[in-house]
Amino acid sequence: MLTAELSELYSYTEEPEFSLNRDYFDEDFRSHAKGRRWIQLTVEEQKAHVMRLLDALEVTDRDKRLKVARAILYLHHFIQTLFLTCCDTEVDVLHWSRHNVFLLYDMGIFTALLELLSMEIDNNQACSSAVRKPAISLADSTELRVLLSIMYLMVETIRVQTEDERPEWIAAREAFKNELGSPLYNGEPFALLLFTMVTKFCSMNAPHFPMKKVLLLLWKTILFTLGGFEELQELKVRCRERLHLPPLPEDSIKVVRAMRAASPPASAMELIEQQQQQKRGRRSRRPLVKQDSLDTYNERDPFKNDDARDEEEDPEDADSGIEGEVDPLDRDVIIQPPPPPPPLRPPTERVNFPKGLPWAPKVREKDIEHFLETSRNKFIGFTLGSDTETLVGLPRPIHESVKTLKQHKYVSIAEVQIKREEELQQCPLTLGEEEVEETQAEMLYLGMLPNLSQYVIALLKLLLAAAPTSKAKTDSINILADVLPEEMPITVLQSMKLGIDVNRHKEIIVKAISALLLLLLKHFKLNHIYQFEIISQHLVFANCIPLILKFFNQNIMSYISAKNSICVLDFPHCVVHEMPELTAESLEAGDSSQFCWRNLFSCINLLRILNKLTKWKHSRTMMLVVFKSAPILKRALKVKQAMMQLYVLKLLKIQTKYLGRQWRKSNMKTMSAIYQKVRHRLNDDWAYGNDIDARPWDFQAEECALRESIEKFNSRRYDKNKNSDYMPVDNCLQSVLGQRVDLPEDFHYSYEMWLEREVFSQPIQWEGLLQNQ
Repeated sequence: MLTAELSELYSYTEEPEFSLNRDYFDEDFRSHAKGRRWIQLTVEEQKAHVMRLLDALEVTDRDKRLKVARAILYLHHFIQTLFLTCCDTEVDVLHWSRHNVFLLYDMGIFTALLELLSMEIDNNQACSSAVRKPAISLADSTELRVLLSIMYLMVETIRVQTEDERPEWIAAREAFKNELGSPLYNGEPFALLLFTMVTKFCSMNAPHFPMKKVLLLLWKTILFTLGGFEELQELKVRCRERLHLPPLPEDSIKVVRAMRAASPPASAMELIEQQQQQKRGRRSRRPLVKQDSLDTYNERDPFKNDDARDEEEDPEDADSGIEGEVDPLDRDVIIQPPPPPPPLRPPTERVNFPKGLPWAPKVREKDIEHFLETSRNKFIGFTLGSDTETLVGLPRPIHESVKTLKQHKYVSIAEVQIKREEELQQCPLTLGEEEVEETQAEMLYLGMLPNLSQYVIALLKLLLAAAPTSKAKTDSINILADVLPEEMPITVLQSMKLGIDVNRHKEIIVKAISALLLLLLKHFKLNHIYQFEIISQHLVFANCIPLILKFFNQNIMSYISAKNSICVLDFPHCVVHEMPELTAESLEAGDSSQFCWRNLFSCINLLRILNKLTKWKHSRTMMLVVFKSAPILKRALKVKQAMMQLYVLKLLKIQTKYLGRQWRKSNMKTMSAIYQKVRHRLNDDWAYGNDIDARPWDFQAEECALRESIEKFNSRRYDKNKNSDYMPVDNCLQSVLGQRVDLPEDFHYSYEMWLEREVFSQPIQWEGLLQNQ
């Protein structure tokens, strides 16, 4: 896993620089090591050598600084120990790599690198030179790439925990984590410096910035300081305990991991072909055998004629079924690691009855109130507002229904936070100041708030430029500055290699941005719901919803099975092993894997972001309907991966009632899959289009009301210049007149003129003053 993450840091065009890094390290190391290898030095001698490198970073000569930075980068590469220590196993290699990284951090290398990075960011000469250049290549970002690579290797290596952890390493990890998340760098967290690089690049002021490395480092920094999904789940459990809420009904991570993928629905074209085959089978026996064998081959090859089917597929197409059982003929393309595929069984045993629903049903307080309001209007003729305890006059079945609803009642952290915010807004003097815990997420939000819209727009611009469905435009940003070589390829083999490198480069950018946005949404939602809402609204206003739908409006199976990688050129394989001769045939064949985990990860992240943006938002759900997302999402169900199918089905569920009866009738198997895999809300009639739910939607009104709540929250919590209406007033004449007021030195020369102009010559409206009293 660590090697895969490190390999994505480097493009294939950077391969010649690895040997250059080694040469610069050897040049200085061998003159002091006296023939010994790095592993044979004592810790004190290793520290002394690192101190020499650290001192050399302070020189004013730019070229010398770059050589020293390359030597430090070589020291970070865990493969360097193969050259210097002749380690026997990969475990030893990884161990010495971690030893070097923690040693460098202990000696203060990261702080020195940060100063150099700030200098490079503020290098106006390099920025203006890059703006004027017609074509930007790797050579324009050499210093930045080396610095960002060292920082990424430090963050990723220290972040990942291993079994052979030393106590000092654990302490160093916590210190580094707090250091990255605290406002120690120019009064702001390290992530904000990287966000500034992103916005500067997207504003065309620094087109030479290596965006892939910046985004990867930004994502890993956020992941390290705020925590991943498992840490987020633990934070959520602790937060519910602190708020005295019931525990979570289940661990969502474990539930999703236990899910099985389902067979995708067939398109109308496939159903017509199936009917034609059945007709031909009744006429003749021999053609049936030949056709059947061809069909089997085509089913084993899921990408054959896939584009044609996608183009001809109608939004109202019939659905041949998402079943809980995997089709044995399609088992070769299941994107889910073991267990092994089920054995072939007779057709009569294909029906698979679920043992139970994977999710516990949930009910909101608002749902119980709505149910009681409807029941009281029907049986009594009046309502009791938000009273959910009084059941007088209601029949026994209603009592039982309310009891069942309350058993599954779920109060979210967001509901508690909204209720608390309303109380603070209504009673600012009585409740006093809110005690805000200085968490990593809180400090990051506080730093991002002034320029949050710029950060969001910049990330979406990069996502659009890296999307495979985007067409090249003259005014679009160039994200290939850190992948294109100085000399363009002249042979077919070099062109193929560069084409694969460019596609891989774009995939990694999509992966980093999607993971970064999802992490920010989830952590801000847990920290405070209105922090989540403001970043969500910025995403919606920046057209994130149509952008994600545009991303999925492609042959998604081909994207997930793309082979834009050359294993022999991946770091560290390209340095550890001898390089075999590359041919056009070997590049076309690609690796042996049938799918790309990187692209699958990106697709799942984008679907989860879309779910976050639209959940419980009627106007945004209607945007999915207006943009005709149903056929796009249905095509994504062809990917047989349980987690991806779950989030596609969630998006289909929230808009099902608005798609019309004919769509539901034609897609009953998809409806069944939603029932089996997605959580139930007991009184949510998602499968029916009732009149009460088909209400008109006003996008502006809903978003403006939400924006007003967000602005009130930000003003109350972060605005230092608060409304003076709630500030205490000093009414004592002596204390007011006794206050010392600092006046300009020359004020006593002109104070008579000031009195005449500001006091005596100003008419006083006594009637108006009396009326105001």
